[in-house]
Formats: sequence, structure tokens, C-alpha cells
Amino acid sequence: MTETAPARARAEIDLAALRANVRTLRAQAPAAALMAVVKSDAYGHGAVPCARAALDAGATWLGTATPEEALALRAAGLQGRIMCWLWTPGGPWREAVEADLDLGISGLWALREAAEAARAAGRTARVQLKADTGLGRNGCQPADWAELVAEARRAETEGLVTVTGLWSHFACADEPGHPSIQAQLTLFREMLAQAEGAGLRPEVRHIANSPATLTLPESHFDLVRTGIATYGISPSPELGTSGDLGLRPVMTLWASLALVKHVPAGHGVSYGHHYVTAGDTTLGLVPVGYADGIPRHASGTGPVLVGGKWRTVAGRVAMDQFAVDLGGDEPPVGERAVLFGPGDHGEPTAEDWARAAGTIAYEIVTRIGTRVPRVYVNE
Repeated sequence: MTETAPARARAEIDLAALRANVRTLRAQAPAAALMAVVKSDAYGHGAVPCARAALDAGATWLGTATPEEALALRAAGLQGRIMCWLWTPGGPWREAVEADLDLGISGLWALREAAEAARAAGRTARVQLKADTGLGRNGCQPADWAELVAEARRAETEGLVTVTGLWSHFACADEPGHPSIQAQLTLFREMLAQAEGAGLRPEVRHIANSPATLTLPESHFDLVRTGIATYGISPSPELGTSGDLGLRPVMTLWASLALVKHVPAGHGVSYGHHYVTAGDTTLGLVPVGYADGIPRHASGTGPVLVGGKWRTVAGRVAMDQFAVDLGGDEPPVGERAVLFGPGDHGEPTAEDWARAAGTIAYEIVTRIGTRVPRVYVNE
């Protein structure tokens, strides 16, 4: 898609960068298949276009959190293996079985609902049992694992389910050397052995997320699940920048200046007057705000490139807009204010915004709202 009309704001999504990231990640785990995680609308980048680009680059699985996200991919015509794992009672189990999704199962209640849906549909459900090896969120505790495995095996013998996978998730893979990493790997191997000893023969075993894919080859098993790294963002500063890891940020966010005006010294800017001009200056109005996903926590700190110079959010980020102090410069109304991108032209990155807001870059890109159109380049 090419967009030439004037715009309030745009998030440009570089699908060539995404494809290159997938190839880089595949090279990090050459013996494993790769699942591109496209949950939360592909971390804010657009699930369907990003899923297609990832598959083009060699991903063989897609992953979502909710079944609704996975069903939307099927409705868009995406074939192949799609896994979803965040279920609640009464979810769309039968629709998921009929759509040939792989269903993440964390407890007996979920296995039973999947089996009942399979019986109603007259089809075999593909399920993947999740082990809680230490993250403490979703997944089956070790004390309950034998019971879950035994019931899954019984459901297999009845033809209701096929256990296609056994999996888990790291708590601290983005902190190299954290003692929980090896503890989780050890427990995962033990739980795999227990399940396989009970007769399960999974197609894939997987625990590696983005940071583990990049730094822990012993965790790759049969499949790696790459989320944030697919979109060219480093999983954590401790692992290095995107460039250090051979990744390229996929999203560039910009807005058109809506107003440029002269103001005198001592002029308050935005709610609460937390910023007051030090002298005569010019202000530029950037027409995006927290309703568009710009973090209010970055008030007074968020960086923006205007006219080739870094500016900083002046005062509070409001719902629809914020101001920058242009220091007397007079760019034309309509000039691009680049909030973040790959950094090629001196613009800030999502990591810079994360530091400014006291959060992580995952949140910066994922929270960009639907009022900001996604424009896909290099399709």
C-alpha cells in the first residue's frame, strides 16, 4: 500500500525489515522450526500482513494469545499451523477445533473442554500441554502434570485429541545468567521425560522465546517462538541493541505538525504548566496523544525528531496532542515529527521512548492505537 495524502499520523510498517528479521532469527536456531508470534495485532504492527510476511521468510508456525486472534487469521485465508494459548472457560473451542488450530492447554478443565468440542465437531483436536516450569502464570504445575498427561493420553486413545506439543515459557531469559533459566530448563526436561514416559509423542517441544532464541541454543528444542524480535526490537538492553543483534525495527511512527507558533518567555505549555518557556521561542503541535498510545509517562521526556533535530515533549502529553519546544526554529505546518523508527536518519527508537516512559519497548509499539493507520511498505 502506498499512501501519499497528507496525514495526521502514520505508522509505517516495513515488511522487508520483518522478513529480514525472521531470516536472522531462523539462522540463530537452524535446527528448529520458527513460530512468528503475531498476538496483539502483531505487537501493534498488523497481524495479517505481518503473518504473511513472516511465512514468506520461512516461519512455519504462527502464534497468538487468544483463540479469537487465531480464528481471525484463518478467516483472512492464512493456512498452516496456528497456535493459540490464552483460554477461558466457554471459549470458542469447537470453532478452534474446526479451524485446525493448535490449542494450548494449561489444566484439566481446558483439556476437557477441548475434548468435548472435538466430540461435538466429530474431529480430533490438536492440543499442546503447557508446563509451568517457573514463570508462575499459565501452565500446569509439576505436582499436577502427571494427572494432566494421563488424561491427555486417555483422550488420545479415544481419538478426541492429538497431543502435538509440550511447551513452557521462560521468566528471565532476557536477563543473561539468571539462575531461573537453567532451573527452568532442567525442570522442562524432567516434565518432557515424564510425559513421554506416559506415552505422549509430541511433534514439537518448545520453550524458547525471543531472548532465548538469540542467546540460549540449548533451549531451542524443536521450535522457537519469536515475538518482539520479529519486529526488530531487542528483547532487553542487557542483550544489546537491535543493531547489535542483527535486527531492524519494523515500525516508524510519525505525525504532521498541526501548528507552529511564536510564544513569549514564561509561557506555560499544556495541562498543569509543568513546562514553562525559558525565553521567546516557537512551539510545534504534534497531533497524537495518549489516545493514540503515546505514553503520558513520557511527558517532559519523550523524544521527537523535527527538522533534523531532537526535540522533547514540552509539558504533559494530552489525549490527542502534545507540544515540542522548537527553540525558535520555524518548520512549516505539516512538517513530519518522527517519534520513533529504526534510527537511520537520527530519529529516536522505540527503545528511546521506553527509557523516557520508564517501560519496555514492547509496550511502546503494542499500544499504538487504531486511530493511527498502518501503512505497509516493501510488501
